[in-house]
Amino acid sequence: MVVATFALAAEAHAQQNVAEPDEYRTDNYRAPVPATLAGVRVLTTAEAEAIWRAGKGAFIDVLPRAPKPQNLPSGTVWRDKPRLNIPGSIWLPDTGYGKLAAATEAYLRRGLERASGGNNAALLVIYCQESCWMSWNAAKRVLSYGYPNVAWYPEGTEGWEHANLPVAEAQPEPRTDEEGLSPR
Repeated sequence: MVVATFALAAEAHAQQNVAEPDEYRTDNYRAPVPATLAGVRVLTTAEAEAIWRAGKGAFIDVLPRAPKPQNLPSGTVWRDKPRLNIPGSIWLPDTGYGKLAAATEAYLRRGLERASGGNNAALLVIYCQESCWMSWNAAKRVLSYGYPNVAWYPEGTEGWEHANLPVAEAQPEPRTDEEGLSPR
C-alpha cells in the first residue's frame, strides 16, 4: 500500500515537471504536457473563460477527426462521432501533429487567416484535450507562422466541461481539393 501510494505521488510529480522540448512532439500525443510553451501565453480554465465571454480571442480546436475505419463491411453506414467543443471555435482537425503534410499546413494557415480575420495580432487560443500534445504542437507552429498573440489552453475541452462551461457540437472547417478534401 505504501509503495503504491509513493508510486502514484512520484508519477503525479513527474507529470508536473514535463520538460518543454525544442521540437514538435511526433508520437505518444496523449501524454502529460509541459506547463510552458516559449513565447505563448498558457491559460487556465478561468482565463480561457474570461477571454471567451469577452469575445477577445478566436478559439481554435485542433483535435484530430477519427478516421473512417478500413475494411468496413459493404453497406456499413459510417457516422463520425460528434465533436463537442468551446462554442464559437473553429475546428481544424489534424493540424496538431508533429509533422504536417503541405496540404494540412495550407489548411491550417487558411484556418488561421479566417480565425484572425487577417489580423496577425489577433489573439488565437489553441486547444484540444487535456494532456494532449496536439494543442502544444499547434500553438508552437502558429507562433512560428508569425502570429505573436498566441495562447495555449492545455486543459482543453475536458477542463472546460469539468468547469461546467457550455459546449457546442462542431463541424470541421471544410478543406479545399488542394488541402486534401476527402469524401466521407
